Amino acid sequence: MSSRIPSQSGPGLLRSRSALLLGFAFAVMADPVSSVAYAIEAALRALDGDLALLAPTMVLVVAIIALVILNYRQLVGRYPGGGGASAAVGEAFGDGWSFLPIGALVVDFVLTIAISVSAGASAVIAYFPVLAPWRLVLAVALVLVVGGMTWFGHLGRLVFAAMTLAFIAVAVIVLAFGLFAQPHAAVNPGTAAGQGPVLAVVLAFPVAMALATGVEAPSSAIAQLGQLDNAGRVGFGRVTLWLTLAVVGAITLGLTFEAVRLGVGVPPAESTQIAELARLVAPAPVFAAFQLVTALLLLAAASSSFQAGPGLLKALARHTTARGENVGILAVPLGRTNVHHTPYWGTVVFAVLAAAATAAAGGDDQELVLFYAVSVFLSFLAGLLSMALFSHRDGRRGHLVLNAAGALVVAFTLAANLARGLPAISLGAAGLIAAGLFGAWVKAGRPRGTRNAEAEAEEGLAEDGL
Repeated sequence: MSSRIPSQSGPGLLRSRSALLLGFAFAVMADPVSSVAYAIEAALRALDGDLALLAPTMVLVVAIIALVILNYRQLVGRYPGGGGASAAVGEAFGDGWSFLPIGALVVDFVLTIAISVSAGASAVIAYFPVLAPWRLVLAVALVLVVGGMTWFGHLGRLVFAAMTLAFIAVAVIVLAFGLFAQPHAAVNPGTAAGQGPVLAVVLAFPVAMALATGVEAPSSAIAQLGQLDNAGRVGFGRVTLWLTLAVVGAITLGLTFEAVRLGVGVPPAESTQIAELARLVAPAPVFAAFQLVTALLLLAAASSSFQAGPGLLKALARHTTARGENVGILAVPLGRTNVHHTPYWGTVVFAVLAAAATAAAGGDDQELVLFYAVSVFLSFLAGLLSMALFSHRDGRRGHLVLNAAGALVVAFTLAANLARGLPAISLGAAGLIAAGLFGAWVKAGRPRGTRNAEAEAEEGLAEDGL
């Protein structure tokens, strides 16, 4: 029997749908909201500490996120059952091409875990500076702890939502205290030699685009909403996109403008920029609460990827459907789950990869952030090009202009990050994973449906209680 919410109205139904929307939206936005913890500081470091240019840089970042969300609003409408960029690319260019965004997504999950636990370690160290020499040990330990917790079952959607709301609430309190704080005497070295302000912003903003990671999540996460019909899932997905923009944009710009006004520049090695801002403006108990909710939200973001990543591998593993069809392309063990419904071999794979990435960066989130935006922007670019093709075929000129503008901005951001050299490692890793998956797909006889792996993974999470 169907569990879909009926269409008739009523106070009880309205409350039920509102609670479901809030739980879904604030759980899904945990990743981009948590990125606030390191993205603003990353922009400032790319600006060589020039606070005067930090505000225009972050305004540009938020504007680009808005452009991406406008485009993904179309994608949500086209795929009410979920699927994200891989579904769009598979439909537009063929199933084989869908492995490109899937490969990028795997890299994104690994880096999300690595950067989230590293930033979580930084939040802890900012409150307990004595732990600074143990940064790497702490960060790798957090990878294992979060992965180990995932092994024993998924966190519920309401837990993620609660952590996101807690961070938002305390961040608002910190911002309120900041309105009455006095400026801090900080060194503002000015724009890097040989660069005008416009060029400095153009070169710096791509690093801060790590803030955009996760904004696409509603396009695939709506597959969890099996209790809703297609129109309901589309509505929830689009509202979540706009809520994400509003929350991430407001907190990011609020912290940015206060940091500029108060002169909170590049932090010392044992702290973070937003921690220094909170330390400067808020009473000790509020500062402690801010560091606590920041760390918890970051670990929640890591946990989310620890659930989604193995879930994706499970969806791609060889298995037999209820209709007796043999599908999938990866090894059968990746689809096996324990009594807690956790794909345990997939969890091991992501734990090893994330620990390796964390160790390679020395547990420093500001090192990892340089690699972070590359993989997700590859997925963005593939999705936007697909949507542009659909708009062209359907004769929707307005949509085509929006898709083309989004694709150009995303392509520039991707190219600017790759021009830094080392971030090309992320692109190479995504390409190698995509090529490996394509080879496995060909070997398996090119089974249909691989483009829907993201949606199947999200449905699996919903079935397991997320």
